[in-house]
Amino acid sequence: MISVWAPRADSVRLRRLTPACVTISEHDLSREGQPDGWWSSDVAMAEGERYGFLLDGSSTLRPDPRSRRQPRGVHGPSALFDASRFEWTDGDWAGRELAGGVVYELHVGTFTPEGTLDSLIGRLDHLVALGVTHIELLPVNAFSGRWNWGYDGVLWYAVHEGYGGPAGYQRLVDAAHARGLAVIQDVVYNHLGPSGNYLPEFGPYLRDGEHNTSWGDSLDLSEPSVREYILENALMWLRDFHVDGLRLDAVHALHDEQTPHILQEMAERVDALAAELGRPLTLIAESDLNDPTLLLPRDEGGYGLTAQWSDDWHHAMHVALTGETEGYYADFAAPDAVKKVSQGGFFHDGTYSSFRDRPHGHPLPAEVPAWRLVTFTQDHDQIGNRAAGDRLSASLSTDRLAVAAVLTLTAPGTPMLFMGEEWGANTPWQFFTSHEEPELATATAEGRIAEFARMGWDPAQVPDPQDPQTFERSHLDWDELGRPHQARILDLHRRLIALRRELPDLTDPDLAHTQVTVMHQDAAPDARAYRLDRGDVSVLVNLTADDVEFDLAPDARVLLETTPVRVTTRTIALPSESAVIIGPAD
Repeated sequence: MISVWAPRADSVRLRRLTPACVTISEHDLSREGQPDGWWSSDVAMAEGERYGFLLDGSSTLRPDPRSRRQPRGVHGPSALFDASRFEWTDGDWAGRELAGGVVYELHVGTFTPEGTLDSLIGRLDHLVALGVTHIELLPVNAFSGRWNWGYDGVLWYAVHEGYGGPAGYQRLVDAAHARGLAVIQDVVYNHLGPSGNYLPEFGPYLRDGEHNTSWGDSLDLSEPSVREYILENALMWLRDFHVDGLRLDAVHALHDEQTPHILQEMAERVDALAAELGRPLTLIAESDLNDPTLLLPRDEGGYGLTAQWSDDWHHAMHVALTGETEGYYADFAAPDAVKKVSQGGFFHDGTYSSFRDRPHGHPLPAEVPAWRLVTFTQDHDQIGNRAAGDRLSASLSTDRLAVAAVLTLTAPGTPMLFMGEEWGANTPWQFFTSHEEPELATATAEGRIAEFARMGWDPAQVPDPQDPQTFERSHLDWDELGRPHQARILDLHRRLIALRRELPDLTDPDLAHTQVTVMHQDAAPDARAYRLDRGDVSVLVNLTADDVEFDLAPDARVLLETTPVRVTTRTIALPSESAVIIGPAD
């Protein structure tokens, strides 16, 4: 039987097609015996068969809103895909908790030259050797065009065919589990892309102009079937594709006045599925609210999500490394910014935000463990939403990049790396699209240029998102690994991750056990020195232009140094742009 939710339609017909899109037959769907708004037909269809729906007598075919496969893209017919047919080899996979882990964020289309899920499998051993525990994929759901960041998806149940479709996705997850890697999938439930969004023709999926996001109309979460569409999609990834967790895009843009909130309802269902499967399942929110409600247990009035990204930590570290203080970075030039995010989790915890022109955030309760904050110095947004998509490697010295690595991988939170960061990749990560409609392509390119022109950028310096070269430039260059500069940074990341695994103090979940001393507080924000004491382990950082001396305990020893340091009986002197990790003698 095939069914579809289409309360806005007065009639629905099923069209069956050959792979060449030649019509085989058509069948009327019926409302009889179906829940409100649902249509169905008991016609038998085979695995892989192409089909679509005709609404209200129209001859224009529409894909299935719950399509599992789109062989010809989001504007073409759907194809039946039975996820249960895959022969999994991960029966012994027990999953991975996020606590104590290291996350690696990547984009399938630019991670390898081929840009496919199968080619990604060939690079998994690199990630294992690096020491990461979780790979986080940018959205892979079906989108219009050949390439995209993935946040313009319109058919959330289908995997982009250009990546390898749903079968390719299953092969990747199975291969990752065989190597001990957990898989987190980035999903977008706050809006739909601008091209190929036919869902409103079927039913009231959107709020139609009410509570818009900056990317388009928001989903109508007051409609029970729309909520179920989202919740079932989340469970699909975890159940049918054996995914270990979801990263929930921009949850602050989910407008939900229902009780319970959809995030709480999702967490409840995911926890129940985890109990059924006998392995941990993770939900990570992207949120700029600094609201502990996301993380607090449900019996304490929270939603019970696993973790959230920490923008405040990123902003504090970015300013400390680069000295940039424009826009939302302005507040993080404060001398106590690094100290506050390291010891308290949030910087804005009810304090005034100059970017928002109002008080912002709430304190993070002491009982929330540090690992529930995912911390990073680079990610897809913070790089790609810069005008030129430039990484830290474009402006920082090799020595300062090494310091960034130390700060990232000794942080109290769960550290995350963005693809290529582990070797100081020189390739940019730029905003790219491949919209097929000329008017949409023009609007996207002109809008991007106008946005940065308002901030003083020369339009000639802003890459055209529709230019194929923008996409090509954003591919990682794996040949870089053979160069001395990149080899040094890669080796440092490997040693840091290994050290994090060996030293319990570096994964201590109690933020109260991290104490930060800021030196040269009156200096420019990128010319300070820091001592971060994490139990018996100390991380010393010198971002000034001169040597800086730190006190050294008599029994201390150097565990890692980014550049040679001078050690005496009672002090240790760090040269400019260097970091060192010290711990007690064995």
